[in-house]
Amino acid sequence: MTISMKDEILKRILAADGEAVSGQELANSLGVSRTAIWKHMQTLQEEGYTFETIKKKGYVLTGLPNSLSPTQIKLFLKTENFGREIHYYDVVDSTQTIAHKLAQEGAPHGTIIIGEEQTAGRGRMARPWESAHGTGIWMTVIVRPDVTPQQASSYTLVVAVAVTMAIKTLYKHVEPAIKWPNDLLINGKKCTGILTEMQAEADLVQALLVGIGINANQATADFSPDIADIATSLRLEAGEEINRAALVASILHYLEQFTELYVKEGFASLKTLWQQLSCTIGQRIEVTTIRERFEGVASGITDDGVLQLTQDDGTIRTIYAGDIKIL
Repeated sequence: MTISMKDEILKRILAADGEAVSGQELANSLGVSRTAIWKHMQTLQEEGYTFETIKKKGYVLTGLPNSLSPTQIKLFLKTENFGREIHYYDVVDSTQTIAHKLAQEGAPHGTIIIGEEQTAGRGRMARPWESAHGTGIWMTVIVRPDVTPQQASSYTLVVAVAVTMAIKTLYKHVEPAIKWPNDLLINGKKCTGILTEMQAEADLVQALLVGIGINANQATADFSPDIADIATSLRLEAGEEINRAALVASILHYLEQFTELYVKEGFASLKTLWQQLSCTIGQRIEVTTIRERFEGVASGITDDGVLQLTQDDGTIRTIYAGDIKIL
């Protein structure tokens, strides 16, 4: 990835770790004019970075924006493909809608669409998803795996593992748990939802559009009354402000690794890890499908990610799709 001059300047100032960085030395080492450095510094300030200018010494970074701008995300990025192309919006109707259009136009594997706010965010079955400005992570990743449409049905579970591992890596005392198939819970409350949609031909996946919505920095009062009792945020659980850009980069890191493994070896290679991170297996659950509602114990998942439920009479049912409630 080619890094912009502005991002290179920011990297060097960050690397100074609170020490002053000379504008003239930046200009000399980067082969540009002192005026060019000044203009890039002005742009960084407009993006929310704050600096103290010390006479005869240079710039000292005093504050970072908690934004999801490409500049901020790429400061933390350690991937080969995922997140190397970023479409960033301050306000968008739905990142998922834009992703569909970009995927059809040939956007590369690993492209992300991310917004500070969604006005029409949605989850599974077209349910609305609250996406207030600057509080969460609202993004869609365009993934182009070499798998069949049938194999792709388990990819949501791969994403859930990646997001869970990213959160656990950055916030050691937070314990997210995966609720089959697409939610992450912390202490029984929902903090993350995943929506995977597909563009495909009969035997070939053209693209998977992976929508990830994470409640990151909401306070209790930020949730509407109808979800206040069932929703939480990482900030509430961790007791500190969440650096959203760092979390996005961590998610992309794990998602790239696990996607490669999934393409090579299938979901079976991640099944054990998924089970270790799940709050579903072993629990008594209620399943609601289009046609019926029934109960039983979630006894496991198959190598294809299909949920297995043992009913009270010992009958084992396979659940390909549906909503579940942990009883």
